[in-house]
Amino acid sequence: MAEEKKKRGFKVPHVFTLLMLIILVCGILSYIIPAGVYDRVEDPTTGRMVVDPESYHQVEQTPVKLLTLFAALNGGMSQASGIIFFVFVVGAAISILAATGAMEAGIMALARALRGKELLVIPVMTTIIFIMALLIGTTEEMIPLIPFFISLALACGFDSLVGQSMVSAACAGGFACSVLNPFNVGVAQGIAQLPPYSGSGFRIIMAVVYLAVTLFMIMRYAAKIKKNPELSPMYEEDKLREEVNADDAPEFTTARKLSILAFAVTVGVMIFGVIKYGWYFEEISAIFLIMSIVVAIINRMGLSGYGEAMANGMRDIATGALVVGIATGILWVLTQGNILDAILHGAASVLTKLPSQVSAIGMYIFQCLMNYLIPSGSGQAGVTMPILAPLADLTGVTRQTAVIAFQLGDGISNAITPTSGPLMAMLGLAGIPWSKWAKWYLPIMMVQYGIGLVFVIIAQAIHLGPF
Repeated sequence: MAEEKKKRGFKVPHVFTLLMLIILVCGILSYIIPAGVYDRVEDPTTGRMVVDPESYHQVEQTPVKLLTLFAALNGGMSQASGIIFFVFVVGAAISILAATGAMEAGIMALARALRGKELLVIPVMTTIIFIMALLIGTTEEMIPLIPFFISLALACGFDSLVGQSMVSAACAGGFACSVLNPFNVGVAQGIAQLPPYSGSGFRIIMAVVYLAVTLFMIMRYAAKIKKNPELSPMYEEDKLREEVNADDAPEFTTARKLSILAFAVTVGVMIFGVIKYGWYFEEISAIFLIMSIVVAIINRMGLSGYGEAMANGMRDIATGALVVGIATGILWVLTQGNILDAILHGAASVLTKLPSQVSAIGMYIFQCLMNYLIPSGSGQAGVTMPILAPLADLTGVTRQTAVIAFQLGDGISNAITPTSGPLMAMLGLAGIPWSKWAKWYLPIMMVQYGIGLVFVIIAQAIHLGPF
């Protein structure tokens, strides 16, 4: 009877359906919200195209027609083609590495070394990624590492949600509490005409509190699952994965060790290239493709074996890659209907009428909501900060507080929003349905939102300045 009741309960639709419903709602809004646009100009400080806050004007209504609405999938796929093909290529390269047994053998060796101390894996690995995101905005670069973290979590007796959280929670938190990240704080402070990376002391305190609370929640859950695996929402799915037993692991042969070394070198080269030369999708895809060829040669896979492993990898990651394009279709529809800027202008008009403390909170809430529409840090900064920076002056909010509100709003929901390409790509590689991930992570995110709110209130209360 209980099982029958459960079946009748509300079930979150597949992420494809959910995103298409959001696209439909945005299309309807294009008939309701008066169309308007801001002019874009080049910011002399950052060189990026940003909105001119004084230029908002209404334009002729451009409601999204039915045919245009259904073309959103194609439009989104076109706009997100870079990350889509990146996911396909990297997914194939990782699949080739996995086919050699090197990842399984290496992870099991690590699991044996940590026997009895498995919980230490979570704070160590999460903190490393958190610091990278805190300093350089690492997110997309972590996509190839997801299979490693899933296997490691399972080998330690946890579940795939713990493996996913070590990456997603760390990347989102690092963005939210950014200290030196050039993609959100760097751009936002440049637009707000604040000294580069000023207010770092406040941000470091924010980062320590945020990370400590997040780790506590994840580790508490992991300990519970280790004690009783059947409590995991991913219990059935994880059972279908290859049995993870550290004592029955494949032999860690010389070829497999060399394959892991090739992977480690590739990750190191990628991090160096991102920091030193600003590498992005094309360059990272290229080095992972090179790695896959090296691994295939080391393990004598042969031409046919290499091709089959590549095809299997692309097949397995197809859903995650295509979700990226569908999610981008939401922004495409808002732009086609000329209502994205109208939403921004309407929010700014409301904030000008509020007291400074309430206005700071309003900016934070607005940025949190805006991130579901524009999940790009630099993109959101370019659209919102030219308006919110002068608005802060009018309402008595310090510009540094406005930037704090922006970065928290921009980062926290990156771990859950279905419009985030990197997140959906990670979930695709992890084999975790978005609905299960979102339901599991939501309580953690609500606590993080609460932490963010407290720090926005504190920043405004102490009149956090430029230094």
